[in-house]
Amino acid sequence: MRISRLTPWAACLAAAALFAVPAAASAGQRRTTATEDATAAAADPYADYYASAQGKTGPALKTALHNIIKTQSKVTYDGVWNALKVTDQDPANPNNVILVYSGRSQSKSTNGGGVNDWNREHVWAKSHGDFGTATGPGTDLHHLRPEDVTVNSTRGNKDFDKGGSPVSEAPGSLTDADSFEPRDAVKGDVARMLLYMAVRYDGGDGFADLEPNDKVNNGSAPAMGRISLLKQWNQMDPPDAFEQRRNQVIFDQYQHNRNPFIDHPEWVDSIW
Repeated sequence: MRISRLTPWAACLAAAALFAVPAAASAGQRRTTATEDATAAAADPYADYYASAQGKTGPALKTALHNIIKTQSKVTYDGVWNALKVTDQDPANPNNVILVYSGRSQSKSTNGGGVNDWNREHVWAKSHGDFGTATGPGTDLHHLRPEDVTVNSTRGNKDFDKGGSPVSEAPGSLTDADSFEPRDAVKGDVARMLLYMAVRYDGGDGFADLEPNDKVNNGSAPAMGRISLLKQWNQMDPPDAFEQRRNQVIFDQYQHNRNPFIDHPEWVDSIW
């Protein structure tokens, strides 16, 4: 005989099940959310550092990042020598540094002004905004790199662009009368360093408002070009382990601020 109606005890069980299902589903949802949060934290270990920038784009993102990274300790220009020996240490030889444009591994002890020495290269040329070696943009480790003295002189204060003749002692780098093109392995590094400077220095601190533009021959103007090319370089050469370690060392040991475009290279296109 087919039963068409639930017995009283069966009805009670069914009712209990109806109330239990939403609770179980809710508990399962909470577990999923916690897992997602843990995954997100692992994917972005600096989420708290950049909390006030999350969800923003364009000028609002740029302003938020400026307000985050402007809080920093500062290094003297003499102090830059020893700092670069740590930030740019050759991972295969702790006695050496890697020269940014040359790619050469060279003894830390050969820093100075001699022909075959390495010195302090300002990737954002210090004459572009006339900040010199003043503590601030002139000593900011996020754009200072070791480079061969002769190559540093060849680059001078040129803007960045494509083409030219090969640079002696810097394989893969090219230069002409008004521009410099770094080797492929550091094209993205150069872009992210320059755009860090444009966000960090916005006219406060007594220094010029540094901005990228899409031309060369910027001279003493507080500008560096070309932004269209820098955006391409940021995409074609994403941050590698060397660049990420460098960012972390500067944060942990020296300035206690970060280059946001190493942590989030996608923010370049969100702003520019």
